[in-house]
Amino acid sequence: MKIIIPGGTGHLGRLLTGAFLDAGHEVVVLSRREPAPAGAAGRADARPGDGRVVCWDGRTLGPWAAEVDGADAVINLAGRSVNCRYTQRNLQEMMASRVDSATVVGAAIARAAAPPRVWLQMSTATIYAHSHDQANDEATGVVGGAEPGVPAYWAFSVDIARAWESAQADAPTPRTRKVALRASMVMAPGRGGAFDMLWRMARLGLGGPVAGGRQYMSWIHGDDFARAVALLLAREDLTGPVNLASPEPLPYRDFMAQLRAAAGVPVGLPATAWMAELGAFLLRSDTELLLKSRRVVPGRLLDAGFVFAHPQWQAAARDLVTRSRTRGRAGGVLDAV
Repeated sequence: MKIIIPGGTGHLGRLLTGAFLDAGHEVVVLSRREPAPAGAAGRADARPGDGRVVCWDGRTLGPWAAEVDGADAVINLAGRSVNCRYTQRNLQEMMASRVDSATVVGAAIARAAAPPRVWLQMSTATIYAHSHDQANDEATGVVGGAEPGVPAYWAFSVDIARAWESAQADAPTPRTRKVALRASMVMAPGRGGAFDMLWRMARLGLGGPVAGGRQYMSWIHGDDFARAVALLLAREDLTGPVNLASPEPLPYRDFMAQLRAAAGVPVGLPATAWMAELGAFLLRSDTELLLKSRRVVPGRLLDAGFVFAHPQWQAAARDLVTRSRTRGRAGGVLDAV
């Protein structure tokens, strides 16, 4: 297949690009940065794997749209990182970068003479309500934004997710199947990813419970993320929102305890909510990423017969720590689909 990945220069883009290239597909990455010449310094950042890089601005149609015409699939990952302070300016940039990119991808597909048969659009498991008790699947999950007892600005993250998905759903692309990827935290080795940050915290002795640690962590191993995406490309019967999450989310205190055990770190200092706020401020991040309870399960993937290679965090954490330590690159993750 020829697969177009807007926003594919980030951690998840590199993960998918490597997996698809290993499986023999052609990958074209759309990036806001001009691709570096072959052999130039920084080439690894500008050209993930061996995927070809084409420049776009994420907002307007341009020559890049010719790549979409005749492609087999589009996987849109574009959007400003959520690992930042949730200032009004940053929140607006998160919204605009997601909605604008999804809208212009839809416009490129709509005008294509030979549109791709499938468009996978990144979304987020954050769309679901903060919940300790209810496991949210696609059929019965509660969309957040109105739950009591949480910071009011958390609702804006849900608004972003709603608008992100609506930009895809409203695009006039009748010949293209559309799937919204409600992804949980993707755990994969490599700088820039969620696992790298959490593993570093554990090694520094900071991997204890935060604010009691009751909040649920929904996660998915990078191998399973890539395999699930490949399944969704292939299954013509699957449309709409799909949760990309392990079937066994767990409370943050247990999640970090199992990560510490895998890393061989016996102690993790606990943190109160105000300590988490201070740490997030110093790291230029936001506590919603740690304090919101995301109890999300993959109802539609399981119904489709998807078998997780890493369903339980304890074993997944050991695997990820081993890979990170050896700096090995896992390959062939699509072969089992």
